[in-house]
Amino acid sequence: MIPLPPQTSHTSLPRQPVLFLPHGGGPCFFMDWPDTWDRMAAFLRGVSQTLPQKPDAILVVSGHWETAIPTVTASAQPPLIYDYYGFPPHTYHLRYPVPGSPALAGQVQALLSKAGIPNAADPERGLDHGVFIPFMLAFEEAGIPVVELSLQQDLNPAAHLRIGQALAPLRDQNVLIVGTGLTYHNLRHFMGENPASNAISHDFDVWLTAATCAPEAERNAALQHWDTAPGARICHPREEHLLPLMVAAGAAGADQGEQIYQDTVMGKALSGFRFG
Repeated sequence: MIPLPPQTSHTSLPRQPVLFLPHGGGPCFFMDWPDTWDRMAAFLRGVSQTLPQKPDAILVVSGHWETAIPTVTASAQPPLIYDYYGFPPHTYHLRYPVPGSPALAGQVQALLSKAGIPNAADPERGLDHGVFIPFMLAFEEAGIPVVELSLQQDLNPAAHLRIGQALAPLRDQNVLIVGTGLTYHNLRHFMGENPASNAISHDFDVWLTAATCAPEAERNAALQHWDTAPGARICHPREEHLLPLMVAAGAAGADQGEQIYQDTVMGKALSGFRFG
């Protein structure tokens, strides 16, 4: 494997947890949007303070990049991808000059290959808004190298759990693994008044929290069949915003899940989770 250039000796450091963070809606935290997103923003601003120590690097999976096989960003200085539409002009000039890590990208590839998972690297691709928008709050100084890993286009939950399992050794090398998405992602209902879908979102959130916080075998079995949960396909007509949680759960191993964020935004229940 390609070694990371550590700034500290990892032998005495506790392993990093795994996080699943809500990334909000578009550039929501950087707009004049009455207190809708304030509690989520406050939660994200406090994330780094909950870690056992500053990570040497972050590997992140967002709901906004899909490829045929898992692919990592391999740029030393990844650009930003403003993949949201119809927002104020200033939101397309946000800056997050975080470095990448070709060394970590290579190590991710090596771990995936060792597990028999085909993979690739993209030296040109930047960080989408599912990464830089929440990270501008959670890791404001932009000093920790970030590598992004894509979802598989087949959106297979078991495959994404397996990807996470393959990458779990990175946690012992002071690498923080983060999934970003939303535990509710039906935009048509999100932006409209729909009391029935509000109740459904809360039922799904209760189920998802119980599943995510269950022991490893039970958790992974439940998450593989997430679409049988109450209101699953109403909350996620397409599951790309939920699958980063599967990668996080896979990387968690036997570590217990914990709900670390819960809120109701525009009537819809949203959660964030931590393992370890």
